[in-house]
Amino acid sequence: MRDPTARHSVTRALLLLASCSLASGVAVRGHAAEAPRELHGMADAFAAPGVALAWGVVRGASEAATLVVVRIVTDPVAYPWVAVAGRDPFTQAQRSLLPVTPTAGVVDLRAPRAHFADFPRTEFRFYDSTAADRHDAPGLVVFFLGVPDTTPEFATEDKLEAYLADRMARLRGGTGLKAP
Repeated sequence: MRDPTARHSVTRALLLLASCSLASGVAVRGHAAEAPRELHGMADAFAAPGVALAWGVVRGASEAATLVVVRIVTDPVAYPWVAVAGRDPFTQAQRSLLPVTPTAGVVDLRAPRAHFADFPRTEFRFYDSTAADRHDAPGLVVFFLGVPDTTPEFATEDKLEAYLADRMARLRGGTGLKAP
């Protein structure tokens, strides 16, 4: 291109194309959903503003009949929806333990203990709106790796229930959650 006018036109076109590309990239990033706040739960009880979780195990007649129970209590104004999924961190395979569920009051997750060997990462996904649920954009994710070592085991459902009720009452004091 020996013609300076043609060279100038090509340069302007390239600059215009580059600036449009940069502007569209900024616009796409500006509208992308923010990553949820993610917290690592490590013990059999967990509390954060608007959320409380307590774990327990009720032994069955066999290992296959043994259940892990997680009591979930949220402030329904902050997190009106919850879902729980198990994930294999190596294959990234995922299994739903609790589909998106309204959190009015108490939600108990019940799963066979064997599930946690196959899907050790358990994600409690808390949604602040139905729109967030539809877009799978939780406001908070609390994850655990396996059943916490400190999780107590009980021989009967009534002993598990008494423990979870007491544990949750103690947790609520630090979270500002009201009794359902």
